[in-house]
Amino acid sequence: MSGRIGSHEVSVRSKQLRLLGGRVRARNLVVAGMLSVGALTGVAGLGLGTSSAAGTSATAARTISLNETGHLRRTSSHGLKLNEQGSVTGTIRGTIYIHLNLGVAPNRVTAEVNIYPSGGSLSGSGSASYSVGVDGGTGNFNGTLSIDRGSGSYNHAHGSGLHFSGTIQRLSGAVTVHLSGSLST
Repeated sequence: MSGRIGSHEVSVRSKQLRLLGGRVRARNLVVAGMLSVGALTGVAGLGLGTSSAAGTSATAARTISLNETGHLRRTSSHGLKLNEQGSVTGTIRGTIYIHLNLGVAPNRVTAEVNIYPSGGSLSGSGSASYSVGVDGGTGNFNGTLSIDRGSGSYNHAHGSGLHFSGTIQRLSGAVTVHLSGSLST
């Protein structure tokens, strides 16, 4: 089919073929670009697990056997919520912050823990059973804690089912805490 527009003769079929040709070229460019990206991704992926004298290699995960003791003092409290700060010694050393909530459920305590050893940080949470000693002045807790975040040297740290126990001096607010178990970094 052809026709005349003004002084130009236009073939509808040739116009359709030119448009189709442009689309085919555009599609071919997109496909070529996708293949190039895929090839580059594949080449980059090949280098991840390898090591060379000039390159770096992935760091292997390591396991740390924790056996920590912390001695903390109360920095503030709001009802049955205690905020504690102190130092931790053992496998890792540093500053420790614990937020204890004694009012979650009867005979239970929850804890949010942040530890700042040299070169990074560790954060986690846990819960424990809680009982008050016969004298009424000391509370005891015993349960589990999970480390689910880390930074710096402990960037990929995680550990679950860590043993978490300690005592709370109810009058002074002093807390002693013990943490043990395996931590993967």
